[in-house]
Amino acid sequence: MDIFFPIARMPISVAAILGLGGVVGLLSGLFGVGGGFLMTPLLMMMGVPPAVAVASDTNQIVAASASGTIAHSKSKNVDYKLGFIILLGGLAGGSLGTVVVKILRGLGNFDFVLKSSYVLMLLLVGTFMFIESLSALKKKDVDVSAGRKPSAVARFMAKMPVRMYFEVSGIESSLIALFGLGLLVGVLSAVMGVGGGFIMLPVMIYFIGMPTHNAVGTSIFVIIFTAINVTIAQSVLNHTVDLVLALVLLIGSSIGAQFGAKLGKKLKAEQLRVVFSLIVLAVMVKMLADLLIVPSSLIGLGGGH
Repeated sequence: MDIFFPIARMPISVAAILGLGGVVGLLSGLFGVGGGFLMTPLLMMMGVPPAVAVASDTNQIVAASASGTIAHSKSKNVDYKLGFIILLGGLAGGSLGTVVVKILRGLGNFDFVLKSSYVLMLLLVGTFMFIESLSALKKKDVDVSAGRKPSAVARFMAKMPVRMYFEVSGIESSLIALFGLGLLVGVLSAVMGVGGGFIMLPVMIYFIGMPTHNAVGTSIFVIIFTAINVTIAQSVLNHTVDLVLALVLLIGSSIGAQFGAKLGKKLKAEQLRVVFSLIVLAVMVKMLADLLIVPSSLIGLGGGH
């Protein structure tokens, strides 16, 4: 059954949207990421305008992240003190990113910039996850944050001023570095419709030095409020949030996330991440092909709407 989505201005199969939300929610539950970096390009492949896909996807990330935070909070994996510092930067970055979206849409360049950014981002994320997963397979049952020689970036961040100790994670970190991480995540959330977990997790684990389980729980906590801020800003400033589309996605992703969380306890995470990285790279190849292949008709390629 098709339903007309008012802001996207197109009819789409409800089953397809529910299925898409369910699959991305399943992956989110398995891997501890928001899933926005897959949801948005997949929505665009279904014909949803990029600006609407970005804003509506950010909306549905809120519920999925809230569910994940509750689960991780029960296990005492959420470092609220550290997460609050990142959140402050995320709120500022989200507001800044929303203004950037408005400017790009006004110039008519938003669609091309977004798709090009996604190709680069998916390439980097997919490659990193694939390499990291293969490495983890060779070191089973070893926390990826343990027993590793600090990188040059990690050593640099260890020297940054205005430091504070965080009891839950058992680490000391610079407030400036944490705020900067939040700022980056907020901008990405607004411009690309992602929760930012795919950036936060590697930075928290490899550069800040957080234990993996604390990094996962804390990043999901930050994503909730970053996504709320971006959703409100996108709705007020750009009018691109399709609440009907977001609601259907939310239902699908919430159900999928529950199954993913349960399934993740039974399967080997390293093997799953290899598969997930291949899925990310496959989406990247499809989007790159769409950018490079010359369309049969130039009608309808204008931007800024």
